[in-house]
Amino acid sequence: MKLTRKLVLAKAKASDLESVKKLNCWGCNLTDISIFSQMPNIKVLTLSVNRISSLAPLAGCLSLCELYLRRNMIPSLSELSHLRSLTSLKVLWLAENPCCGPESSQYRLTVLRCLPRLQRLDNLPVTEDEISLAIMEGEVVTTPPGSVQNQLSSNGLPEAETENDALNYNMEETNKIREELGMKPLSRDKFPSLSSPSTRESRSSLKKSHTLDAVLLLLNDLDEEELRIVHTATQNRLHTYTLDSETLKDSLQTQKTADITQ
Repeated sequence: MKLTRKLVLAKAKASDLESVKKLNCWGCNLTDISIFSQMPNIKVLTLSVNRISSLAPLAGCLSLCELYLRRNMIPSLSELSHLRSLTSLKVLWLAENPCCGPESSQYRLTVLRCLPRLQRLDNLPVTEDEISLAIMEGEVVTTPPGSVQNQLSSNGLPEAETENDALNYNMEETNKIREELGMKPLSRDKFPSLSSPSTRESRSSLKKSHTLDAVLLLLNDLDEEELRIVHTATQNRLHTYTLDSETLKDSLQTQKTADITQ
């Protein structure tokens, strides 16, 4: 069933779509919600117990704060990529969808990595430590097949290396991270010109350098709460490295002692 303008206005008791701020369409057997591409001011949206499979129409609902999608037919967590730009979204209920899978803990970490601004997921509060863990252990959510981004191709021809390869990588890496944090992508003029790497080794080195540049560039756009999340995640990662270093040191000391004994 398609959600129509007439049905929306009747349920919301409104005269036009742009004035609708709250809408409850629980259990309406909906499959087509394309009408939301015309509703940029919606703030609270209840779509639970329907047959919705795509979240693409919600990508432009930038005022959305609460979204209830329990018991629908969302096939993959890749659909969450359509919600990354919704920086006001704080509450999401996604449980009982095919995309949730059997591993509830991993599912939750993946959702929070994609949407780190959430404060409540599936009726449970989101903690700062949980966000930090999600950044490290949650799976990367990719754009669904067939979306606009994935339709950009070179007509099946191999990509030729150009002088802008490194620049393009820098832009792609930075904007990928910005996208994961729900930020707008940076334009090309924000990046310095770079020469194309001549070898795989130099290209790999550049990629590592550009990843660091991308992260440092993002710090300028984070508020205090987001910086605290990054700080906690960094401390946890450094702690892991410290443990690995101490384990290696103990192993070498044990081996040295054994050699001396022999």
